[in-house]
Amino acid sequence: MSTVMTNYALASSTWNEKEYSAIQRVIESDMFTMGKEVAQYEKDFADFFGSKYALMVSSGSTANLLMIASLFFTKNSKLKLNRGDEIIVPAVSWSTTYFPLQQYGLKVKFVDIDRKTLNMDLDKLEAAITDKTRAILSVNLLGNPNDYARMNEVIAGRDIYILEDNCESMGATIDGKQAGTFGVMGTYSSFFSHHIATMEGGCIVTDDEELYHILLCIRAHGWTRNLPKFNEVSGEKSDDPFEESFKFMLPGYNARPLEMSGALGIEQLKKLPGFIATRRSNAQLFQSYFSDHPYIEIQQETGSSSWFGFSLILKENAPYDRAELVKLLVKNGIECRPIVTGNFLKNKEVLEYFDYEVSGSLDAAEYLDTHGLFVGNHQNGIENEIKLLAEVLA
Repeated sequence: MSTVMTNYALASSTWNEKEYSAIQRVIESDMFTMGKEVAQYEKDFADFFGSKYALMVSSGSTANLLMIASLFFTKNSKLKLNRGDEIIVPAVSWSTTYFPLQQYGLKVKFVDIDRKTLNMDLDKLEAAITDKTRAILSVNLLGNPNDYARMNEVIAGRDIYILEDNCESMGATIDGKQAGTFGVMGTYSSFFSHHIATMEGGCIVTDDEELYHILLCIRAHGWTRNLPKFNEVSGEKSDDPFEESFKFMLPGYNARPLEMSGALGIEQLKKLPGFIATRRSNAQLFQSYFSDHPYIEIQQETGSSSWFGFSLILKENAPYDRAELVKLLVKNGIECRPIVTGNFLKNKEVLEYFDYEVSGSLDAAEYLDTHGLFVGNHQNGIENEIKLLAEVLA
């Protein structure tokens, strides 16, 4: 059985001696659980993205989980969620965008995407909003931020707020403002194939002090130990560390990151501006080959995308179907994947556990689901790989 050589991989490592020396630093400290490296990374992360607070967690998925959970424990009535509240989501995202909503008993309303941007269709969002809508969980797909100016116009004067799943779009901006900072909270992922890599890892950013304190509490068992002396969860902590060591205030999790992941994050974050610049340079080359392709549509940029990957959606007039396209790419050593979950509504088995409805039609999500895929973008130049892709699809 012959194996095809990979000529164009989905992702590649960006670690060098800086990252390996960061790992060694942690090994020598003999402190592997969350500590000073994670704390430094959180400070650096908040500074970089322009947020008051950043909280590192074990993954982008647990970032989404804690983001939703925290809203059930806030005392702020404008933000507080209760079981049965309606939250609007796009029909295309990753599974763990949606699962915390089910786990906390929210009513999930799915809205179609815009076939050009691959983000939520904002006209359809406007039509989906009712008096029952409490929040919009927006998703910035494949590096592309949503049009938040328009989204804010849609919800103006209503008691609705925005959350951001920015796990695929670290470093994307609109008018210089970082994606992930347009909502009450935003989440990020630093899994291997993402914009920075910390083994596993995620972050939540917010400017809301109470939500930050809740996140600190529920990240680690729901205890008070990691809270400041004066805080919005327990009020004032005792000066006796023994008394505070096992004091529980909220039903929490263990979503703590490893100290190694924090150390890696410190080094990776320093490289992020260069990574984003390279990804954008790769994207310009990709656009030059595929913007006017007779059979293929590519994602249209909103603001400045950080180009997680490159989507390829077959036009109606394409002389081949997606299965043939996948076969052709694989034959030439080009790795490809579906565009995240495609239309999430096709997952009937898991949706049996959801309280949900669909607003309007999902024509674009369904089309993407059967006609779309994506190939990787990298933090290093991939001119040869993109040229190979163009030649194969010429």
